[in-house]
Amino acid sequence: MSRILAGPWAGQLLGDYGADVVKVEKPVSGDDTRQWGPPWLGKESGYYLSTNRNKRSITVDISIPKGQEIIKHLVKHADVLLENYRVGTLSRYGLDPKVLKKINPRLIYCSISAYGQTGTKATQPGYDAMIQASAGLMSITGPASNECGGPQKVGVAISDIMAGMYATTAILAALNSRSLTGQGQTIDVPLYDSQVAWLANQNMNFLLSSEVPQRMGTAHPNLVPYQTFTTSDGNLMLAVGNDSQFKRCCKALGLQSLASDPKFKTMSERIENRKSLIKLLQSEFKSASTESWLKRLLEFNVPAGPVNDIGEVLTNDYAIERNLVRQIKNSVDSEVPQVSNPVNFEDTPVEYKHAPPLLGEHTDEVLQEWLGYSDVEIEALKKLGVV
Repeated sequence: MSRILAGPWAGQLLGDYGADVVKVEKPVSGDDTRQWGPPWLGKESGYYLSTNRNKRSITVDISIPKGQEIIKHLVKHADVLLENYRVGTLSRYGLDPKVLKKINPRLIYCSISAYGQTGTKATQPGYDAMIQASAGLMSITGPASNECGGPQKVGVAISDIMAGMYATTAILAALNSRSLTGQGQTIDVPLYDSQVAWLANQNMNFLLSSEVPQRMGTAHPNLVPYQTFTTSDGNLMLAVGNDSQFKRCCKALGLQSLASDPKFKTMSERIENRKSLIKLLQSEFKSASTESWLKRLLEFNVPAGPVNDIGEVLTNDYAIERNLVRQIKNSVDSEVPQVSNPVNFEDTPVEYKHAPPLLGEHTDEVLQEWLGYSDVEIEALKKLGVV
């Protein structure tokens, strides 16, 4: 019972791992992202197609009693209910955790919301971009304050995606707990809190120093040199993580003297003298092409890579080698491209059973299979606009 991205991302992951995921959508319009195009495949937007594979879609109007009854019947057979309605919405329809856990005490009821189920902001709406801004991510993303440009959001809705990832791991932990206790539980996953949590080392940098982290472009607050450099024909990303890598990097660049320079020998010294070191390295990188530098750095086992665009990433030889793009045929015989789940299990491989479903295409199937509804009962519900 989720839409947009955070909840659907969690549902897609669970579907990839083998769950039977039934996506409950509003009749006629369905998930908002179905209309978030272009680009389109048939009537479905690329946005919707990116996060809804391995699911079956049914339509139910939960604002009317007969629709609420269907949800309650589904809950009797479900392991997990995943929802991201605005806080209080499902309570108004009698579909809150207290009600549904009486129907099925083993139910795991996972709620994703902007600010969580409690607190002064609980009832406020929220989308990814505002969470990226208010929960700190944009303050450390973008060019440095002394350069052109200001705070930037990440190029995908990463607050939503990470909340979905936290929700997935929480659901799996709750299922494991239930196997021991026999009891389900509620899970509260706020986008805001999730965003704060995964600021990781930047959080700790502030907590230990009381210095507020700043935007640094592609540079790293704790590692130097660790950023993009301009070459004679483009850019590359250099990622030096320790002192031995720095020595090898200096050899690759023909700047061996830098490795023994007291100002640059250790990581802490390089951080202290960041500006002067970067200036010296940048001057050298401009003398040759990206390709030649990457080849040279690889010879010395120095971590570095090209700045590829998404077209290159999804079509190059490595994408083919790793099978990063797959095609799943949908119910109207269209091939739907999908980016592969990155997890590879030895014994229980990820499955690509279902292309992202058309709106309500499995309503009859699920009501019959899960609930035993007859054709006559389903037709009556359709006439009433319940499904």
